[in-house]
Amino acid sequence: MEQNNLMEKLVSLCKRRGFIFPSSEIYGGFSAVYDYGHYGTLLKNNIRDSWWKAMIQEREDVVGLDGAIFMNPKTWEASGHVSSFDDPQVDCKKCKSRFRADHLLEEYGVSADKASLEFINDELNKLKDAGKLKCPSCGSKDLTAAKRFSLMVKSNLGSPTDELSEENVVYLRPETCGSIYLQYKNTLDSSSHKLPFGIAQIGKAFRNEIVARQFVFRTREFEQMEMQYFLFPQDVKEKFEDWKKTRWNWYLANGLEESDIRWYQHEKLAHYASDAYDIEYNFKSLGGFKEIEGIHARGDFDLTQHSEFSGIDLSYFDEATKTRFMPHVVETSAGLGRILFTIIDKAYTEETLENGETRTVLKFPPKLAPIKVAIFPLLKNKPDLVNKAHGVYNDLKAELMCEFDDNGNIGKRYRRQDEIGTPFCVTIDFDSLENDDVTVRDRDSMTQERVKIAELKDYLKSRL
Repeated sequence: MEQNNLMEKLVSLCKRRGFIFPSSEIYGGFSAVYDYGHYGTLLKNNIRDSWWKAMIQEREDVVGLDGAIFMNPKTWEASGHVSSFDDPQVDCKKCKSRFRADHLLEEYGVSADKASLEFINDELNKLKDAGKLKCPSCGSKDLTAAKRFSLMVKSNLGSPTDELSEENVVYLRPETCGSIYLQYKNTLDSSSHKLPFGIAQIGKAFRNEIVARQFVFRTREFEQMEMQYFLFPQDVKEKFEDWKKTRWNWYLANGLEESDIRWYQHEKLAHYASDAYDIEYNFKSLGGFKEIEGIHARGDFDLTQHSEFSGIDLSYFDEATKTRFMPHVVETSAGLGRILFTIIDKAYTEETLENGETRTVLKFPPKLAPIKVAIFPLLKNKPDLVNKAHGVYNDLKAELMCEFDDNGNIGKRYRRQDEIGTPFCVTIDFDSLENDDVTVRDRDSMTQERVKIAELKDYLKSRL
């Protein structure tokens, strides 16, 4: 299946089946912002809960945090975001389209990831002089020089718009780790944890991307799942490898295979970092491997900066050695929406049935599937069947995310549930009225089995 065609199918399916909608669509939409419908919300919550369980519930050395989106602006001065969190921008003077300069250079085979603005403009000028550089949208050769474009989203919180200036501006956080660093000392002081330990959180972040594209892979409003692990400097290499293994195995436990993902090691590192790796997934819809999570050894930069800018001592005193030092940090960072897109890309399957028809099915891992079980009365105009089906639904819904569906014939209901990835469909028919049993249909194999209603809950739970 061609890449572009598959992407169109995924976008269409996500809207048609209530996973993801364009934001503000009745007003023409809002670029690179999306709303999650019923099934998208359920899927997102299941991924979030799996991450939280693995990072918090199953570990003794990581605690949770829910930091505010708005923070003191000095936070972002200390972290370097105000001065250097930007991308190189090029504009077309003819059609007014805007592009990432480094992405534009990549199309000509020039790698400019994290390159200086001077380097980028030098390379652009070489292409201009050779007559090669042109606008990807309209073909014009009249392009501006590259300039820095801040990714920070500003707000006038507590200040009238006409009084907004650099002195009183606040920002919507560009990443969630900022509040983790600021609450490191409070977390340490209010708990029994000692180094090494981590703080994890899931929350909204905002970036004023020049060009946000590829559906929910890159958006301007998104949710991050981040963990900062504070540790002794001498333990960084060991713990870095431990976290790489931990995060790799989480993806394997959530439906991906070894052949789906790979490691990418960063060659160009931030001045404070000692190592950085990305986990990349081979997207069918994007035509290759793309980043889905980063694991970074950040040194003591963050706590040192915030200690200096705030005037609060964030160093750690080790009772065993009677020494004081600034802890180092290993970070894991992933986008929830991007992982959701990964899971959908992996799950999307088209199968040709024996009768020649094509079946579209989302083969989610059962624990991530939005709906676990769909309950059908064979006919909606037979009260006895409907009442019996409602009884089964009411018995299961307290422990399993279920859906009652009596719309259309059984075949259409199966197809609908296949497209939302429901692992099991339960049909109540006339034999059910006599024998107190039901037909359970498996999503992947499409095989059917008769199961006693009294045994149905245990039967389903053992397979989910």
